Amino acid sequence: MVDKFVGTWKMISSENFDDYMKALGVGFATRQVGNRTKPSLIINMDDQGMICLKSQSTFKTVEVKFNLNEPFEETTADDRKTMTVFSLENCKLVQKQKWDGKETTIEREVTDFIPSCCHISP
Repeated sequence: MVDKFVGTWKMISSENFDDYMKALGVGFATRQVGNRTKPSLIINMDDQGMICLKSQSTFKTVEVKFNLNEPFEETTADDRKTMTVFSLENCKLVQKQKWDGKETTIEREVTDFIPSCCHISP
């Protein structure tokens, strides 16, 4: 369940982020800051059961609220307007964004413990 992701998390690693930002057309200076930034990710649920995801750093803070498997309009940190859907897949919180005929997928994984959805039965 998503409740295993609720909490405050510090990013440990990010793969291919510079190439990703280049492909989006992000400028050199912003990419340099982005590559050095390790944001905290704060995940909680509000009173109506919506998931709140906040990426917080000294550079920029971005927050989205959503329900799993329900598309919504998102304005990204780099000001793209996307149709976004979050889902749980293989114990990862998966964020799929679509805009202008393009698509990107962001996977978030907690590796400090094995969530109950990942327990292997003998």
